[in-house]
Amino acid sequence: MRPSIPIILPHKEGFGPGRAGAVSMVVRRIAAASRSPVLVIGPDTPGPRFTGIDFRAVPVRRFPSQVWSYALGVAALLARLPPGPIELHNKPELALFLSYLFPARPITLFLHNDPRAMRTARSPAQRRRLLARMAHVVCVSAHLRAALLDGIDHPPADPLVIANAIDPAELPALTPPEARAKLILFAGRVVPQKAPDAFVAACARALPALPGWRAAIIGGDGFTAHGRETGFIAALRPRAAAAGVELRGYLPHDQVLAALAEAAIAVVPSRWEEPFGLAALEAMACGAALACSMRGGLAEVAGDAALIFDPDDIDEAAATLVRLAGDATLRARLAEAGRARVAAHFSLPAMIDRLEALRAG
Repeated sequence: MRPSIPIILPHKEGFGPGRAGAVSMVVRRIAAASRSPVLVIGPDTPGPRFTGIDFRAVPVRRFPSQVWSYALGVAALLARLPPGPIELHNKPELALFLSYLFPARPITLFLHNDPRAMRTARSPAQRRRLLARMAHVVCVSAHLRAALLDGIDHPPADPLVIANAIDPAELPALTPPEARAKLILFAGRVVPQKAPDAFVAACARALPALPGWRAAIIGGDGFTAHGRETGFIAALRPRAAAAGVELRGYLPHDQVLAALAEAAIAVVPSRWEEPFGLAALEAMACGAALACSMRGGLAEVAGDAALIFDPDDIDEAAATLVRLAGDATLRARLAEAGRARVAAHFSLPAMIDRLEALRAG
């Protein structure tokens, strides 16, 4: 049997129900569907872990720092494993560290966020060094690939784009468009970049014109059930209550997907440059009619399967919600287009085919 390929998580990523971030959810899908044997390596955090996946925990201590404690623990674990390729997610500094410790082992770095905001990748010179030392650098969107190459005229290697994918087996049974709840749903992190405040403001104007419709926000400040009541969320609560928007808080991922499979409309109003747009992908896969901004990677995910609006133009956002809620035919068309787009461009088997071809070299 071939030795397992180590897949290394960032040092703050939990790997279990109720505490997995977006990166861990993607890695879980990759690990479960891979045809090559894999071993997921991540921080030793409390709580249950995803079942059916070979996982090795690395303690994270405060000394010398959490980052370096984790890096040293990962290196010690890799040194005990059979030599071979390494896959690492979203941490250029750890990828570079391991490339010097294990120069004979090819390392593939997967980028899920803008590298220009990451240590050891902020400048063009640092990103050029990164490209030179990695066997491959994989970006989850063309938007991130452009960010990686920003300021680099002649890159030493060509970064690849392998988009995130959805596993159909995760999806709940879909409610047909005509039977869906008259619900306008925001599902995502409740932080300024994701613009839930713009969602609330748009609903405040739209809902009075939409009898029988309601709106809700699912999410907290992070990816766990133990998120903080931030000042942003505290300020949003009275505005949401006045607008008739229910704040449901954090819910486990399967319950989020179930809500998306029942809701008539999903809204992704991000005002920052989304690195990918996993919330939009999951909304389309669950059959909700999508309205979203086109910031960053969202444009690549949504394509022509969504109504587009500027999240900070509240009149436009409210008019978009009124239009979509008032037109059942449009909702059904967008829902069908969304599911077709997911099947054509974001299927897990196709993603795994590309990844296995990359592993085969």
